[in-house]
Amino acid sequence: MKTALCLTPALAVTVFLLVRAEILKKKQQFYIFKPISTLLVIAIALLSFLEPTRNPTYSVGVLLGLLLSFGGDVALMFQENRKAFMVGLVLFLLAHVAYTVVFALLGRFSAWDALSTIVLLVAGASFYRLIQPNLGTMRVPVMVYILAISVMVSRAVSALVSPAFTGAQATLIIVGAMLFYASDIILATARFWRPWKYNRISLVFYYGGQLLIALTASYFGTL
Repeated sequence: MKTALCLTPALAVTVFLLVRAEILKKKQQFYIFKPISTLLVIAIALLSFLEPTRNPTYSVGVLLGLLLSFGGDVALMFQENRKAFMVGLVLFLLAHVAYTVVFALLGRFSAWDALSTIVLLVAGASFYRLIQPNLGTMRVPVMVYILAISVMVSRAVSALVSPAFTGAQATLIIVGAMLFYASDIILATARFWRPWKYNRISLVFYYGGQLLIALTASYFGTL
Protein backbone atom coordinates (compact mmCIF):
# COMPACT_ATOMS: atom_id res chain seq x y z
CA MET A 1 0.00 0.00 0.00
CA LYS A 2 1.24 3.47 -0.85
CA THR A 3 2.41 5.50 2.16
CA ALA A 4 0.19 8.42 1.13
CA LEU A 5 -2.92 6.29 1.58
CA CYS A 6 -2.17 5.93 5.30
CA LEU A 7 -3.21 9.54 5.86
CA THR A 8 -6.58 9.30 4.11
CA PRO A 9 -8.48 7.92 7.16
CA ALA A 10 -7.21 10.84 9.24
CA LEU A 11 -8.34 13.25 6.53
CA ALA A 12 -11.80 11.64 6.43
CA VAL A 13 -12.12 12.17 10.20
CA THR A 14 -10.98 15.80 10.16
CA VAL A 15 -13.24 16.67 7.22
CA PHE A 16 -16.21 15.08 8.98
CA LEU A 17 -15.46 17.09 12.13
CA LEU A 18 -14.95 20.20 10.00
CA VAL A 19 -18.33 19.90 8.27
CA ARG A 20 -19.99 19.13 11.61
CA ALA A 21 -18.39 22.19 13.21
CA GLU A 22 -19.52 24.42 10.36
CA ILE A 23 -23.12 23.16 10.40
CA LEU A 24 -23.31 23.49 14.19
CA LYS A 25 -21.58 26.89 13.98
CA LYS A 26 -18.74 25.86 16.29
CA LYS A 27 -16.20 28.38 15.04
CA GLN A 28 -13.33 27.38 17.29
CA GLN A 29 -13.49 23.80 16.04
CA PHE A 30 -13.76 25.06 12.47
CA TYR A 31 -10.61 27.14 12.88
CA ILE A 32 -8.80 24.01 14.09
CA PHE A 33 -9.99 21.37 11.64
CA LYS A 34 -9.86 23.50 8.47
CA PRO A 35 -6.10 24.07 8.42
CA ILE A 36 -5.40 20.57 9.75
CA SER A 37 -7.38 19.03 6.87
CA THR A 38 -5.50 21.01 4.24
CA LEU A 39 -2.15 20.24 5.89
CA LEU A 40 -3.00 16.53 5.70
CA VAL A 41 -3.56 16.81 1.94
CA ILE A 42 -0.26 18.69 1.64
CA ALA A 43 1.44 15.86 3.56
CA ILE A 44 -0.11 13.34 1.15
CA ALA A 45 1.39 15.25 -1.78
CA LEU A 46 4.78 15.47 -0.04
CA LEU A 47 4.85 11.70 0.47
CA SER A 48 4.93 11.29 -3.31
CA PHE A 49 8.57 12.42 -3.23
CA LEU A 50 9.38 9.12 -1.47
CA GLU A 51 8.14 7.11 -4.45
CA PRO A 52 10.89 5.83 -6.79
CA THR A 53 8.66 6.39 -9.85
CA ARG A 54 7.62 9.91 -8.88
CA ASN A 55 7.18 12.66 -11.47
CA PRO A 56 8.84 15.79 -9.98
CA THR A 57 6.96 18.16 -12.30
CA TYR A 58 3.59 16.85 -11.16
CA SER A 59 4.52 16.63 -7.47
CA VAL A 60 5.96 20.16 -7.35
CA GLY A 61 3.06 21.66 -9.32
CA VAL A 62 0.42 20.02 -7.15
CA LEU A 63 2.28 20.94 -3.98
CA LEU A 64 2.37 24.58 -5.08
CA GLY A 65 -1.37 24.48 -5.78
CA LEU A 66 -2.02 22.98 -2.34
CA LEU A 67 0.12 25.57 -0.55
CA LEU A 68 -1.80 28.35 -2.30
CA SER A 69 -5.03 26.57 -1.37
CA PHE A 70 -3.88 26.48 2.25
CA GLY A 71 -3.48 30.25 2.18
CA GLY A 72 -6.90 30.57 0.58
CA ASP A 73 -8.44 28.30 3.21
CA VAL A 74 -7.04 30.41 6.04
CA ALA A 75 -8.23 33.65 4.41
CA LEU A 76 -11.73 32.30 3.76
CA MET A 77 -12.13 31.32 7.41
CA PHE A 78 -12.74 35.06 7.82
CA GLN A 79 -14.72 35.56 4.62
CA GLU A 80 -17.23 37.85 6.35
CA ASN A 81 -14.49 40.42 5.93
CA ARG A 82 -14.48 41.52 2.27
CA LYS A 83 -10.71 41.97 2.15
CA ALA A 84 -10.15 38.45 3.53
CA PHE A 85 -12.62 37.07 0.97
CA MET A 86 -10.74 38.79 -1.87
CA VAL A 87 -7.39 37.47 -0.62
CA GLY A 88 -8.85 33.97 -0.48
CA LEU A 89 -10.30 34.33 -3.97
CA VAL A 90 -6.96 35.44 -5.40
CA LEU A 91 -5.04 32.63 -3.68
CA PHE A 92 -7.45 30.00 -4.97
CA LEU A 93 -7.28 31.58 -8.41
CA LEU A 94 -3.49 31.13 -8.30
CA ALA A 95 -3.96 27.55 -7.08
CA HIS A 96 -6.06 26.84 -10.16
CA VAL A 97 -3.37 28.44 -12.32
CA ALA A 98 -0.75 26.16 -10.73
CA TYR A 99 -2.88 23.07 -11.43
CA THR A 100 -3.60 24.29 -14.96
CA VAL A 101 0.10 24.72 -15.70
CA VAL A 102 1.09 21.26 -14.46
CA PHE A 103 -1.84 19.59 -16.26
CA ALA A 104 -0.91 21.47 -19.44
CA LEU A 105 2.77 20.55 -19.17
CA LEU A 106 2.04 16.84 -18.79
CA GLY A 107 -1.21 16.62 -20.78
CA ARG A 108 -1.82 16.43 -24.51
CA PHE A 109 -4.19 18.42 -26.70
CA SER A 110 -6.93 16.42 -28.42
CA ALA A 111 -10.50 16.62 -29.66
CA TRP A 112 -11.59 16.12 -26.06
CA ASP A 113 -10.18 19.57 -25.27
CA ALA A 114 -12.51 21.31 -27.70
CA LEU A 115 -15.54 19.43 -26.36
CA SER A 116 -14.72 19.91 -22.69
CA THR A 117 -13.85 23.57 -23.20
CA ILE A 118 -17.12 24.31 -24.98
CA VAL A 119 -19.17 22.50 -22.32
CA LEU A 120 -17.34 24.25 -19.47
CA LEU A 121 -17.60 27.70 -21.06
CA VAL A 122 -21.33 27.29 -21.67
CA ALA A 123 -21.85 26.03 -18.11
CA GLY A 124 -19.70 28.81 -16.66
CA ALA A 125 -21.44 31.54 -18.66
CA SER A 126 -24.86 30.20 -17.65
CA PHE A 127 -23.90 30.10 -13.99
CA TYR A 128 -22.41 33.60 -14.15
CA ARG A 129 -25.62 34.92 -15.68
CA LEU A 130 -27.58 33.31 -12.84
CA ILE A 131 -25.59 34.96 -10.04
CA GLN A 132 -24.66 38.20 -11.82
CA PRO A 133 -27.50 40.33 -10.36
CA ASN A 134 -26.12 39.76 -6.85
CA LEU A 135 -22.41 40.19 -7.56
CA GLY A 136 -22.16 43.97 -7.32
CA THR A 137 -18.48 45.00 -7.42
CA MET A 138 -17.47 41.32 -7.53
CA ARG A 139 -18.54 40.83 -11.14
CA VAL A 140 -15.09 40.96 -12.73
CA PRO A 141 -13.26 38.91 -10.03
CA VAL A 142 -15.93 36.20 -10.12
CA MET A 143 -15.91 36.14 -13.93
CA VAL A 144 -12.13 35.68 -13.96
CA TYR A 145 -12.36 32.98 -11.29
CA ILE A 146 -15.02 31.01 -13.19
CA LEU A 147 -12.88 31.22 -16.33
CA ALA A 148 -9.78 30.03 -14.43
CA ILE A 149 -11.44 27.02 -12.83
CA SER A 150 -13.08 26.09 -16.14
CA VAL A 151 -9.69 26.10 -17.88
CA MET A 152 -8.24 24.03 -15.02
CA VAL A 153 -10.87 21.33 -15.49
CA SER A 154 -10.36 21.43 -19.26
CA ARG A 155 -6.62 20.89 -18.80
CA ALA A 156 -7.35 18.03 -16.39
CA VAL A 157 -9.29 16.31 -19.19
CA SER A 158 -6.14 16.45 -21.33
CA ALA A 159 -4.65 13.79 -19.03
CA LEU A 160 -6.85 11.23 -20.79
CA VAL A 161 -4.65 11.14 -23.88
CA SER A 162 -1.31 11.88 -22.25
CA PRO A 163 1.38 9.19 -22.14
CA ALA A 164 2.54 10.71 -18.84
CA PHE A 165 -0.55 9.32 -17.06
CA THR A 166 -2.18 5.93 -16.90
CA GLY A 167 -5.92 5.66 -17.46
CA ALA A 168 -6.50 5.33 -13.72
CA GLN A 169 -4.40 8.39 -12.95
CA ALA A 170 -6.20 10.44 -15.60
CA THR A 171 -9.53 9.42 -14.08
CA LEU A 172 -8.40 10.47 -10.60
CA ILE A 173 -7.23 13.84 -11.91
CA ILE A 174 -10.43 14.53 -13.85
CA VAL A 175 -12.73 13.48 -11.01
CA GLY A 176 -10.62 15.49 -8.57
CA ALA A 177 -10.79 18.62 -10.73
CA MET A 178 -14.55 18.24 -11.19
CA LEU A 179 -15.09 17.83 -7.44
CA PHE A 180 -13.07 21.00 -6.86
CA TYR A 181 -15.20 22.74 -9.51
CA ALA A 182 -18.41 21.50 -7.87
CA SER A 183 -17.35 22.72 -4.43
CA ASP A 184 -16.80 26.25 -5.78
CA ILE A 185 -20.14 26.23 -7.58
CA ILE A 186 -21.94 25.20 -4.39
CA LEU A 187 -20.24 27.96 -2.41
CA ALA A 188 -20.91 30.63 -5.05
CA THR A 189 -24.55 29.56 -5.32
CA ALA A 190 -25.05 29.92 -1.58
CA ARG A 191 -23.22 33.25 -1.39
CA PHE A 192 -24.51 34.99 -4.51
CA TRP A 193 -27.84 33.35 -5.33
CA ARG A 194 -29.72 31.35 -2.71
CA PRO A 195 -28.44 30.76 0.84
CA TRP A 196 -28.46 27.10 1.82
CA LYS A 197 -28.00 25.97 5.42
CA TYR A 198 -25.98 22.90 4.46
CA ASN A 199 -23.87 24.51 1.74
CA ARG A 200 -20.72 23.61 3.68
CA ILE A 201 -21.15 20.06 2.47
CA SER A 202 -19.08 21.57 -0.35
CA LEU A 203 -16.10 20.89 1.91
CA VAL A 204 -16.51 17.17 1.19
CA PHE A 205 -16.29 17.88 -2.54
CA TYR A 206 -13.35 20.24 -2.02
CA TYR A 207 -11.23 17.89 0.06
CA GLY A 208 -12.25 14.90 -2.03
CA GLY A 209 -11.02 16.71 -5.13
CA GLN A 210 -7.77 17.87 -3.56
CA LEU A 211 -7.15 14.38 -2.18
CA LEU A 212 -7.53 12.69 -5.59
CA ILE A 213 -5.24 15.21 -7.27
CA ALA A 214 -2.63 14.83 -4.51
CA LEU A 215 -2.83 11.02 -4.38
CA THR A 216 -2.19 10.76 -8.11
CA ALA A 217 1.36 11.96 -7.48
CA SER A 218 2.19 8.70 -5.68
CA TYR A 219 1.02 6.40 -8.48
CA PHE A 220 3.27 7.15 -11.43
CA GLY A 221 4.38 3.89 -12.97
CA THR A 222 2.03 1.76 -10.86
CA LEU A 223 -1.64 2.34 -11.75
